[in-house]
Amino acid sequence: MSSMGVTYSPAGPALPHPTTELLKARNIGYVRVQWVDLTNNIRYRILPLAYLDKILKSERPAIHLTKATLGLVFLSIADGFGATGEFAYVCDLNSIKICTYAPGHASIMGWFQEKYPPPGPNPSYDISLCPRTLLKRITGDAKTQSGIDFLVGFETEFILVDKKTHQPVNQHNWSCSPALYTGSVETVVLQEIADALVADGIELQMYHAEGAPGQYEIITGPLPPLQAADALIHTRETIYNIANKHGLRTTLSPRVFDDSAGSGTHVHISVHSSRPEGASWAWDGIELRPSEASFLAGVIDHLPSLCLFTLPFYASYNRVLDGIWSGGTYACWGVEHRETPIRLCNHTSPSSRNFEVKMMDGTSSPYLTLSGILGAGWAAGINIRKELTQKPITGTASAVQLSTEERDSLGIDRRLPSNLLQAQETFSKDQVLRDLLGNEFVDSYLSVNRAINERFDSPNTTAEAKRALLIEHY
Repeated sequence: MSSMGVTYSPAGPALPHPTTELLKARNIGYVRVQWVDLTNNIRYRILPLAYLDKILKSERPAIHLTKATLGLVFLSIADGFGATGEFAYVCDLNSIKICTYAPGHASIMGWFQEKYPPPGPNPSYDISLCPRTLLKRITGDAKTQSGIDFLVGFETEFILVDKKTHQPVNQHNWSCSPALYTGSVETVVLQEIADALVADGIELQMYHAEGAPGQYEIITGPLPPLQAADALIHTRETIYNIANKHGLRTTLSPRVFDDSAGSGTHVHISVHSSRPEGASWAWDGIELRPSEASFLAGVIDHLPSLCLFTLPFYASYNRVLDGIWSGGTYACWGVEHRETPIRLCNHTSPSSRNFEVKMMDGTSSPYLTLSGILGAGWAAGINIRKELTQKPITGTASAVQLSTEERDSLGIDRRLPSNLLQAQETFSKDQVLRDLLGNEFVDSYLSVNRAINERFDSPNTTAEAKRALLIEHY
């Protein structure tokens, strides 16, 4: 059996780990060993660099966390989790990022693994509940089995509010100048966020004012899926912390104001095949590579089930309505159409073509969302060469505005869940996703999702108190 934890010896200290030396050269004194749980809470333990150095030189560089970690809902434990046992959370040295938003700190992600090796030959420490391991496995299988790589970029919408009153920092219109007047606190906050992301190696493409009061958007560049998810978590932490520094609260809550736009986290996905492909899919002047068409077919087929990852809160369904540019309520796609849940972007340029999935908000975990979307697109699409039979919406009308006959002619025949309960039921019955993600993961995630929503959507809580709870926690 391997040794566990840090070993102390009277022989004296060993030479520093190379990673420690690099961090020290960047004036880093503390490292946040960070993870994202099944409720999409960002959690971490702060380690002095000197102690992290000892951990990195151990046989398994890890901290140890109760197995209840992934089932925690506030201070309660979701059904199926208990107080016995520990996971090893093993440091992923490739994930280190300097935290400019917290001078002297860096962060590192990791892998939840079994603390002790299971019995039998060639035991695996991997567990089915680790979100990062899940995403790594699915994208790895797509690469090795089908020659498929993905690139992923995110748009993060958020609202800046007063900490005490939860009132928006300002009233402005979409992309209008008054949203970023020189000298205003919101302008300072956005500038510091931008500077920090650039300093930390995140490709910032753009930031601007969005349509709701106090609402802004940060757009970051494409990366391989695991790195993209890590970058999104770093982006969220940067936004949260810098706003807090200036006396404001950032909220990613899906719908803060009922009479204005909601906040989403739109994900852009491009599909890249390293293997020769046949004839392109084509319809009415629109062309897709076979891998793109099959990917899209697989995702559309499971779009109703994927809502539980992309829209995991009861409040998420107040944002994805028809007629408000949030993607609409039908499982469909369109060409540069913002009333479809999947929008084909740059359709005439194969080198920059991508699919924007609009039905994702800031309460969702990027690891789980990407595992579900990329997994469905690969396993239920590309891997079986699924034919894309649904045609895109290309006109000005949305799916809900089309007649039944017009929708039938395009192959649009299903609505998305209109509430959380429908999403939970649809997800639980999707056998393809169960086979892809594993029964243990599906059942555990459902348990945690039900538990967290029961706390946030209690029948004994007023609507205003529910709103405040979401603003405080997301």
